[in-house]
Parts: sequence; structure tokens; C-alpha cells
Amino acid sequence: MKPHHRIFFIQFAVALSLGAFVSRLPDLQLKFSLTEGELGLLLAVMSSGVLCGLTFSVRFIERLGARTTAFVTVFGASLFFALIPWMPSALLAVPLFFIAGVFTGAFEINANIETDRHEALLGYRIMSRAHGMWSLGFCITALVAAGMRQAAVSIELHTFIVLVTVLIAGSIVFAGIENAPRRQDAHSGDTPIIAFPTIGLLPLCLVAAAPLLAEGASVDWSAIYMRDVFAVEPFVGGLSVTIFSSFIAIGRLGMDPVIDRFNPRPVAITLLGIAAIGVVMVATATHPVVALAGFGLTGIGCSSVYPLAISAAARRTDRPAPVNVAALGQTTFLVFFAGPPLLGFVAEHFGIRFSYWAVVPVLAAALLVTRALAADPAPVTGQPEPAQPHG
Repeated sequence: MKPHHRIFFIQFAVALSLGAFVSRLPDLQLKFSLTEGELGLLLAVMSSGVLCGLTFSVRFIERLGARTTAFVTVFGASLFFALIPWMPSALLAVPLFFIAGVFTGAFEINANIETDRHEALLGYRIMSRAHGMWSLGFCITALVAAGMRQAAVSIELHTFIVLVTVLIAGSIVFAGIENAPRRQDAHSGDTPIIAFPTIGLLPLCLVAAAPLLAEGASVDWSAIYMRDVFAVEPFVGGLSVTIFSSFIAIGRLGMDPVIDRFNPRPVAITLLGIAAIGVVMVATATHPVVALAGFGLTGIGCSSVYPLAISAAARRTDRPAPVNVAALGQTTFLVFFAGPPLLGFVAEHFGIRFSYWAVVPVLAAALLVTRALAADPAPVTGQPEPAQPHG
């Protein structure tokens, strides 16, 4: 296994655990007798944990190294996602939601840092493919979850099986991880604990946040939407997450050549437009097939806009690249994890269809500021340690 493939597996493994968990949110909602708003509060607790992990874990990650951090964060997140369904009440599950969020945020920093450093060694971009492995993991685990729900397998047993799978596979793959060297052009100063976005970075934050909001709505609420609106079988409801995750994975795994040919801004405009069409289809669907098709289009539209925004932030020259990337990451992932809980309150008070309508103005606003995406640099040649960074 190539070194960067082991880093890919970090994304894949966490996606297996988180995907299994969110695919069973309808069952968790029934187990704890929660309204949409109360479930949204629990997701908000997890969101605060994610933000803490994103904000405060960088120095610990640098000290522990990529391999140890992978073991701690991936196994930690998987363990707590598996423990939550075993809690006798939602109140006792609250701290577990927070801790699972902390590990999830820290994992994201570790995976992105190592992916960027391996890009420098390889001489070509792999960031989009790394995020594609996250989406592929979500796709696989969502499909399995749909079958588990249809077969009436309990959420407790399901998440335990996923935990054991991640522990066994992770023990084998993570043992071979070695720290990649820092980029030769890396900023020598310290990265602040909290990197606030500048005025110039705000448009990129909006471009990145819009598809993440649509992604969070599709991943966290689609199964509940299919159940409440169409009263479909559990397997059909679970297909919404599977279809969305498969299409976003396909987009991320295959979008790099398209970007090289057409440049970031036209690609981002097209993808955001596709995402908006998909969300509108979901919000207006009168048949489950139309809704599922809408989730598929939303997945394609959400695929590569966030990696494009990361690259554009890294190429800005007003501050060191790590500072801008950190500011973008902290801002947009706050939207990704805080958005679904807010949409839960919208669903409770205005109906779950309206929660998808609420995503459309954000996508439209992102379309208006896509000029912030600069043109790509010249295509890379595949030689190691290129003279110019790729984002």
C-alpha cells in the first residue's frame, strides 16, 4: 500500500463510523423519543465538539505524529459513535456526542495536513480524491445501513459491528503510516489556535460553506425526510443517503481532470447550479423517485466545490497558506456540522420540506461570489517536490 493510500483510509474509516451512525438517526430519534428540534440539539452538541477538535488539536497532532493521531482520532470517534445508541436516555448521551465530535474534528485536521504534505511529495493533487474516499465510505456504509434497517437489525448491534470492522482494518493500515515531511515552502511561523477569516477570504468561505450545508442536510436529514414525507420502507429511505454519497464520491474521485481542463470558476458555477437544482427537486418532490434523483444531483453538485475553495485559499498571498486554510476550514466546518441542527429546528416549526428550501438561498449567494476562485496554476508534471504549491 502506497503511503498516501494509508492517509486515504483515515477518511474512509471515519466515514464508515459516522455514516453508519447518521444513517440510523431515525432509529435513534425513536429510541430516545425525540422531536426534530431535540435531535437537532444533540447534533449541535456534536457540532460544538467538532469545532473544539478543529480549533485546539493542531499542536497535539504535531506532537503525536500522523500514525498515533490516526489511531487515537479514528478509533476514538468510532468508539463513541458506537456507544451512543447503548445509552438509556438522550441526556446521558450528550457528553458522548461532544466527545465523538472532538475526535471527528481532530481527525479532519490530521488527514488534511498529511494529504497536503503527500501532495508536495507526489507532485500532483490528491486532496479531492482523499475527500472522495470519505464520500465512498459514506456510500458503502449507508447502503449497508439501509439493509440493516430493512432487516430490523438493532442500531446497537449495527454500530458495534462497524466499530469492530474499523478497529481490525485500522490496526492493519495505520501501523504503516509514516509522517510526511513538511512542504519546503511551508511558513516557518506558528499557526494561531484560532485563525479568523479576513474580509478577502469571506467569499471563499461562502463558496465552501454552501455545498457543505447542502451536504449536511442530505446526509443527516434525508432518511428522516423520506420516512416522514413518503412513508417509504426503511431500505428505500436509506437509499437517499446511499445515492447522495455515491454521487458525491463519483464527483470527487473524477473531477480533477475536468478542473484542469476548464479551470475552477466555471466548474464551481456548474456544480453549484446542479446542487441548487437537486435541492429544489427534493423540496418539491411528489414521488420518492424524484426525491432520490434530487439527492443524486445534489451529491454531484456538492462534490468538488469545497476542495476548490481550499486550493484557492492556499494560493492567497495576504497571509501564510496554513493560516488561510485553517480559517476556511474552521468557518466552513462549523457550517457543515451546525447547519443540520439548525435545519432540524426549521423542520420542526415549518416542515421538513422547508428545511431544504432554506438551503437554496445559500447556494445562490455562493454563485454570486465564485469570482473569488482564481484560475488554476499550470498543470503539474508529476515530478516530486514541485516548485509551486497546488493548494
